[in-house]
Amino acid sequence: MTCLHTIARNDSVEADENDLEALLSSSVNTNQTKQTPIHPMDVQMAVFHCSDSFLRQIMITKLSQCQYALPLLIPDPFTMEIECPLWTFRQITKTWKITENKGDSYITMKSIPIYKAETPLVSFFRLGSTSVSKSQLMNSLINDRHDTFFHRNCAGSTKSCHLLNGVAEIAWYFPAGKPNDAFNDCIAFCNLHGDAAVIKIQREILTEKSSFSVVLVSNLQKDDQNWSIISALFMSKKPLICLVVDDTCGTTEIKKGKYKMGLKDRSHSDVSEQLKRIIQDILSSQDLSIPKTFFQLETMAEVSGIKVDESDPICQKGRSEAMKIANLLQHRNVSRIKDDFLPCQGHLWHEWCKRNKELYNLKGDVEMDKSIKERKLMEIRKRQCGAPCSKLMKLFTKSLLLLPSKDKKYYLRWTQILTDNNHDSAKLIESKKNELENLSKELQSATFGLEHFFREMGQLYEAHETIFAENRKGEWSKYPELAADLLISGYPLELMDGDAGHVPLKWISSLLEKVIQKLGDQKVFVLSVLGVQSSGKSTMLNAMFGLQFAVSAGRCTRGAFMQLVKLSDELKKNFMFDYIVVVDTEGLRALELTGTSTLHHDNELATFVVGVGNMTLINIFGENPAEMQDILQIVVQAFMRMKKVKLSPSCLFVHQNVTDIAAAEKNMDGKRRLQEKLDQMAQLAAKEEDCVAKCFSDIIKFDVQHDVKYLAQLWEGSPPMAPPNPGYSESIQELKNIILLKASKSKFITLSQFSRKIQDLWNALLKENFVFNFKNTAEIALYRKLEDQYGNWTWTIRSNMLTIEDQLHNKIENGQLNKIDLIDLINESNKTYKEVKTAMSNFFEDDKDKEILVQWRGRFENKIKEFQNDQVRVVKRKLDEVIQQKLTQKKLDDQKPVFENKLLQKSKELAQQLKDKPNDEKEFLNQFNSVWSTWVTELTNDTKSVDDISLNEDLLTILQELGMESALIVECKTRGRYKCLPGIGDYTKYVSFPKNQDMSETNEPSKNNENKQEDTKKQKSFFKSLYGVIFGKNVSTPTEQQNSCSHLQYEDQEQQKVDFWSPRTNSEGTLMHSAI
Repeated sequence: MTCLHTIARNDSVEADENDLEALLSSSVNTNQTKQTPIHPMDVQMAVFHCSDSFLRQIMITKLSQCQYALPLLIPDPFTMEIECPLWTFRQITKTWKITENKGDSYITMKSIPIYKAETPLVSFFRLGSTSVSKSQLMNSLINDRHDTFFHRNCAGSTKSCHLLNGVAEIAWYFPAGKPNDAFNDCIAFCNLHGDAAVIKIQREILTEKSSFSVVLVSNLQKDDQNWSIISALFMSKKPLICLVVDDTCGTTEIKKGKYKMGLKDRSHSDVSEQLKRIIQDILSSQDLSIPKTFFQLETMAEVSGIKVDESDPICQKGRSEAMKIANLLQHRNVSRIKDDFLPCQGHLWHEWCKRNKELYNLKGDVEMDKSIKERKLMEIRKRQCGAPCSKLMKLFTKSLLLLPSKDKKYYLRWTQILTDNNHDSAKLIESKKNELENLSKELQSATFGLEHFFREMGQLYEAHETIFAENRKGEWSKYPELAADLLISGYPLELMDGDAGHVPLKWISSLLEKVIQKLGDQKVFVLSVLGVQSSGKSTMLNAMFGLQFAVSAGRCTRGAFMQLVKLSDELKKNFMFDYIVVVDTEGLRALELTGTSTLHHDNELATFVVGVGNMTLINIFGENPAEMQDILQIVVQAFMRMKKVKLSPSCLFVHQNVTDIAAAEKNMDGKRRLQEKLDQMAQLAAKEEDCVAKCFSDIIKFDVQHDVKYLAQLWEGSPPMAPPNPGYSESIQELKNIILLKASKSKFITLSQFSRKIQDLWNALLKENFVFNFKNTAEIALYRKLEDQYGNWTWTIRSNMLTIEDQLHNKIENGQLNKIDLIDLINESNKTYKEVKTAMSNFFEDDKDKEILVQWRGRFENKIKEFQNDQVRVVKRKLDEVIQQKLTQKKLDDQKPVFENKLLQKSKELAQQLKDKPNDEKEFLNQFNSVWSTWVTELTNDTKSVDDISLNEDLLTILQELGMESALIVECKTRGRYKCLPGIGDYTKYVSFPKNQDMSETNEPSKNNENKQEDTKKQKSFFKSLYGVIFGKNVSTPTEQQNSCSHLQYEDQEQQKVDFWSPRTNSEGTLMHSAI
């Protein structure tokens, strides 16, 4: 054992000595395979060189959003030809604030496409090799917390970079209008990578375009090979800043506009701050000897010796076609463009949508009302067809029909660029910003983009399809196929018109039908998103699927848009579907929309979006879900009311801008309370709508433990210079994986089923006109409680007025009253009216939910006042008619002897005339009728004819006053769920009796007349029982069933209430039964 220990110790000592030798050795032998590192910018430039123009444009747009520098001049790696990718900048729009005068704090906002921005350009060159990073120095000028330009000290950087040498990158500084802004206005910074001494073409172009140049050199010597370049820049009229790395001199202004700064032994921050001051001094100088030049990207197309990507013939062809539209719109009042060129989607389309919604909420004579509205809808469609097709739409559709596929892509993109970036709208807003209230509609009309062309195509198609369905030879019949091609190629198309708040069903169904013809009835998974305004919905979808939905502050998306995302062949192996249909929606609770219309619009939109999707992302900005919680309650109750539409949606809560990494764990209690609240509201809604649902997930699939996710904030810092947070992208990728995992286990639908689902859901939504007017389910239940009370209050007033009418009627019949004064009726009924007002006031002030009830108080007080006045007027009219009839009867009685004498005299005269003629009974009868009809006419000239009685209207009015929804009444009538009362016979099965009472007791006098409140409950129960008999539906609650109308004295009711049971006779003597 001792020997073994000695051998082991010797081996250990020898191993340590070998390790020390390896430490001293310059070449350590490792078993790892030597890998050649790749510079990150080589990867970026390689992808750029291998991409087509559209992918390049997307790349540059995304780099700009991430606050990275963009390539401005790019040498071809094979031919070394210099290219300017002007096309890639076309979709970038930037916003910044200019401080005109810091003393007065006068700040102006600018928001324009970056290729149109005229800004100073500061170009940075490196001559020779230096120990200081030029790119890192530029980053400190633009944003010292973000690497706008990639430099040698960035992570992943390598010593050699093959594709970046000779590339000139550009970046902009955008001020935020704050005191800590580095510069007061927007400035462009250009960075020429590599040794500028040997990159002559790019250096000369940038020198010419720049406002001034900044040169970084190791030292300044006349015999240096770079002296000729520096001397040429120094002799130029433009300012120059020369940074000498190995010089210790301070900042020196050699002459006006010419600066020299030594960098040796100076900190990086000191150099940066000094350089900022020099740049600011140069740009703000009023010295006329210093030329003021501004740079604009579009002018790069005029530079000779370089290639501009937009010079491609296909790109030029698309631009020339799009310019026809731009020229047509030029110098037009942007608020009038849609009215002048797109008439079908304006007032006519909005009017049609309004009428179409009314078609699903008929009132009064249903058939007559329906016929009138359908006729008006057809008239609007005829007016749309009669509107001449504008030159704008002819140009647009002609280009879509004739251009080849690739040319069409350029054409659409150019059209989008030229129409979205209309300067006139910006000038309109700027010039009239002090008249926002009066010009809100005009400013809304000023929004004009590519989606409005497709909306007009949809309306032209729907109008012609309605009027000329049998003749499909016009150009309009090709519109769905054109739109289908664009949807398949990846363009988002409008699903719901955001301005009208309507889904054009014929257009959408025809479009999807063409998609099915081209792709087959593919299986799809529908993913929708819902959230309040500016909560990052579109940004999230764009980052998740690489889409290009419009994003900006405010209400950028209007309505709902759908886009097809095709799954790769590799992904299809794990999923049961071929495409994902992504539905992006406008933000809810928009500030520019106020009032109940916003509430109705948002609730309707939310119900549609959740219903149409297999899964809905409930997007919440922050950790508080209260706003979306209310909307989801309305969605659930709406789904319960739409029993015909089979829906099985699911939802996933996504909380954005949550910085705490332990948010999920810390919000466990909050999530539990959210689940309890949603379950409680679902149960309340189920009770209201007579549905079976024990929890929220019975209607919308949701697991609070697994379906709540948290995302990091998007930006690191304050815009406009804030870079994106890398953690956001990581969170989005995790969320995407979760969605795909859930999608793999979910049921898919086909495109044809998706089309039918849209139609069924929207038709069901059009019929719903009640729940969307409320904030949440609790409000609905409380409103119905208020309506029940209102029914009690109106019955009290009605009952009192019937009593007053009976008393005065008896006085009139007994000859004690000959005139009815309105003031007397008001005074007579005033006591009961005051009691009702007191009861109303007590209800609104003492109820535990008085804070919610207060919003309806004014409306119901006015309704009660109008009801009281109507009742008084009705009673006066009836009594006036009785008095008039009484006077007419007296007049008839007074004139009876006169008419008898006249009749006798006429008879004698007639007998005298006809005594020589043979007896002719027919002639006698004709003579008598002639005299009789003349006297009757004379006698009844001032007597009002008896009006026809419309029991249907009377019954509908009373049921509505009792709180029954008109839509439900019409639905019951339409489906035949009603009974003819005279034919019922035994209707006792519709009435519930207490266990200790039998049928024989129903006609006995009621013993329970202790107070008015109990009597009111009985009156309400009686009418609800009547409602049940008519519509075959028992609406009584268990308590009401126990206090049913079996307690009531039917004889007394028939005296006090309108007699629904007895048959009535109209003016023609026709028997009208008490049935709808």
